[in-house]
Amino acid sequence: MTDTYYITTSIPYVNAKPHMGFALEIVQTDALARYHRLRGDDVWFLTGTDENSLSNIQAAVKEGIPTKQLVDRNAPFFRALKEQLGLSFDDFIRTADEDRHLDGARKLWEACDANGDIYVKDYEGLYCIGCERFYEPEELTEGLCPEHQTAPELVSEENYFFRLTRYADELERLITSEQLRVVPQTRRNEVLSLIRMGLRDISISRSKERSQGWGVPVPGDEEQVMYVWFDALSNYINALGYSQTSERYEHYWVNNPNRVHVIGKDISRFHAVYWPAMLLSAGIALPKIIYVHGWINLDGQALSKSRGIVLDPVEIAANFGIDPLRYYLLRKISSWSDSNFSFDHLVQTYNSDLADQLGNLLSRVVAMVTKYFDGLVPGPTGDLPADMKLKSKASGLAERIDESMDAFLPGDALAAVWELIAEANRYVVENEPWNLAKRRAEDQLSEGRLATVLYNLIETLRIVSWGCAPFIPATAAAIASQLGIPAPTTGNLSEVFAWGGYPSGTPLAPAAVLFPKLEV
Repeated sequence: MTDTYYITTSIPYVNAKPHMGFALEIVQTDALARYHRLRGDDVWFLTGTDENSLSNIQAAVKEGIPTKQLVDRNAPFFRALKEQLGLSFDDFIRTADEDRHLDGARKLWEACDANGDIYVKDYEGLYCIGCERFYEPEELTEGLCPEHQTAPELVSEENYFFRLTRYADELERLITSEQLRVVPQTRRNEVLSLIRMGLRDISISRSKERSQGWGVPVPGDEEQVMYVWFDALSNYINALGYSQTSERYEHYWVNNPNRVHVIGKDISRFHAVYWPAMLLSAGIALPKIIYVHGWINLDGQALSKSRGIVLDPVEIAANFGIDPLRYYLLRKISSWSDSNFSFDHLVQTYNSDLADQLGNLLSRVVAMVTKYFDGLVPGPTGDLPADMKLKSKASGLAERIDESMDAFLPGDALAAVWELIAEANRYVVENEPWNLAKRRAEDQLSEGRLATVLYNLIETLRIVSWGCAPFIPATAAAIASQLGIPAPTTGNLSEVFAWGGYPSGTPLAPAAVLFPKLEV
């Protein structure tokens, strides 16, 4: 029985090209989507761009160009990540350029308004453009935004407000009962603490003058545009056709229990408090799971486009390879905590895990089958106790991956795959197939043992290719091609991971170097 999953990234500002922080998020989300497709689940994976923020306006002013010109130039850089990072998203939404979004944002506003949750009042507050939020003075660090280390500007104007306070008790109940799951526990506790400290109603518009006319106009008031978060958060339902109540919206949102957002820790307030409250007001189903990842640091500082602390994931993928970068982000960068990015560590990881452990195992096993059996995989003649450890490790892989991905820990899933690879490498050393080959001319038992050992290694590599598929899909396909079998696609994982699925007698492709070693 298959399940339905709707999986989204947050949508980043387009004030600059994508940096490594968003690459981490979208690669993590891609791995989750690919994993569920591999299980045979019905998956819709959405990403896109947030184009109506003041940060985009500021970037355009700095360049001396219209905001529309800036977002039209930069949005394609984010869409191009599909090929540049090996992604599999099904849809890409632009919030300033598509009627499905503009119509949906207006519809959501009107639904909240009809419920009595939108009102007008004069307001004065400290606003950080980088965060696109107001701060209370006590939330600042020596008068500066704690994230961007910049002084918020004092804003005084008449705005529309949303009655966030009306939903505090219900939000606490939903998160505490895990009807709305916030993962990991530390982020859940932070959100609950925020709610229990006392919520305040939030400003959800800004003046047309301050926004320079850029943004989604407030229904019935052309002098105000929607606050970027009210506009942006609705993308998750707008992309599915909320404004027309489309079949896709009904299928992937209304009637689907698995609505999943993957976001960074700096925007958990917006996704776990503001967004659910808006949906409650409008009478719309809430997301089910909000996975919150940490930041990537460079020299101890969080990546930030606005602060100029950036790593270009496209350039790094072009230099090191897409799958090596994906592997590093998924295996070595924590899903939950902040992590430091290091080029030396990336190269060391590539050489150790990909070139030495996986690449060398594949090439030497294929070379031995080619040399000793003319490239045709032999059938096993009977296992010995020495084979059981390898088979046991392989048979438990599907369950380990399931457990890890259910907890949003792709690094743990890859660790389980690499434990199997390490076991296979030990199996080679312990069984010495080259010595079995030397003795097989005069020893029939050695002939049969050699066949069994090599079959077991080929079968292990087949299972490894399935285990790699959600995380480093091009590598998984390359392993399968080397083994002469189709690339992993979709199926019952307990069946495709079951031992004995490789058809003996299959011709192998000539041995090739999958990951040539790099200089440190």
